[in-house]
Amino acid sequence: MSALNLDDFTDLIERPDGGVRRDAEAYRERRSVPPGSLGRLDELGEWLAAAQGVVPVRPVVRPKAVLFAGDHGIAGLGVSARPAGSAATLVREVLAGGRPVSVLARRAEVPVRVVDLALDCDPESLPADVVRHRVRRGSGRIDIEDALTLDEAEAAFRAGVAVADEEADSGTDLVVLGDVSVGGTTVAGVLVAALCGTDASVVTGRGGLAIDDLAWMRKCAAIRDSLRRARPVLGEQLQLLATVGGADFAAMTGFLLQCAVRKTPVILDGVVSAACALVGQRIAFRAPDWWLAGHDSGEPGQAKALDRMALEPLLTQGLSVGEGAGAMLALPLVRGAAALAAELPERAGEGTAGDATAGDTTAGEQTAGEETPGDGKAGEEKAAVVTPVGQEETGDKGTAAE
Repeated sequence: MSALNLDDFTDLIERPDGGVRRDAEAYRERRSVPPGSLGRLDELGEWLAAAQGVVPVRPVVRPKAVLFAGDHGIAGLGVSARPAGSAATLVREVLAGGRPVSVLARRAEVPVRVVDLALDCDPESLPADVVRHRVRRGSGRIDIEDALTLDEAEAAFRAGVAVADEEADSGTDLVVLGDVSVGGTTVAGVLVAALCGTDASVVTGRGGLAIDDLAWMRKCAAIRDSLRRARPVLGEQLQLLATVGGADFAAMTGFLLQCAVRKTPVILDGVVSAACALVGQRIAFRAPDWWLAGHDSGEPGQAKALDRMALEPLLTQGLSVGEGAGAMLALPLVRGAAALAAELPERAGEGTAGDATAGDTTAGEQTAGEETPGDGKAGEEKAAVVTPVGQEETGDKGTAAE
């Protein structure tokens, strides 16, 4: 039996501050450009202000692309256009600057971090900072065996929590999340189908490097057979990740949840990060309030997962390459929304009396004779490091369940 108590995250994760969001809306109404004329950019700016706990919103100055990497045994069935066990090749190309995410990150001046959890290669063939969180080499073929042992799933989950803490402690103010895997979209399809209660054909897509019809049928059959193994463990999320997930999936789930604990916003990429987010929602229902869907990859499993979490993609460009490239494309949109929310001038003739809280207020401060709406915690630059394993929660609980 695992010592990891996932229920702790329900208590540790709070929603972005609703009072600050209302202040951001009021602040926006006084700007020179009429409210609503910027479309979804207004909503993004207000969401980011609530996540930061401050009005006007601060610019995103220290984003980081974090990519979780692993090989999946199910790829041996010919469900991917890439050879089984070849994810390490993609990782080397990312590190060398030759993959789409590398090019986009370089242009946006965003550092890229790759975290190896289960690549099927010699660890000495990759940099030490990439492989230091590795749990195992590759994973089991989930249609006939478990991907991981329960201990390995727990170790991977804890690794993801540790990576989230490292990023928050280093000052990362927004994460672009992606994956580098072979067979990962098949695993993601199993998780999404299991958690949404749907059939394999509904979630089976063509993958990052598009497969032909025969490979699609093999993939659909692999998801169908894996679903039979997933359904008996749906009530235990860590066991689900061990049975039909993988070390990279377990780590990404832990990472997403701990980012929500640390109040670090995340832009999700494709179907793999969406599937991990869906598992995270099952563990802590408030967590999706800290995540944005960067783009629509065209994978049916991603669409299903995002619909279940009520997340609407920011972009639709038909980008299926994975590795965080679509989420990276959405980053300038988020940065632009923050700039517009903070820098648009006030309408001519608007007075400043009574505007003390909207102009430069951090959540938790008080105006004269009045408490600022919200719980007073969102104004902290980063929430204290919280390791939800084996510790009792001492802070306030989040808002009431939906």
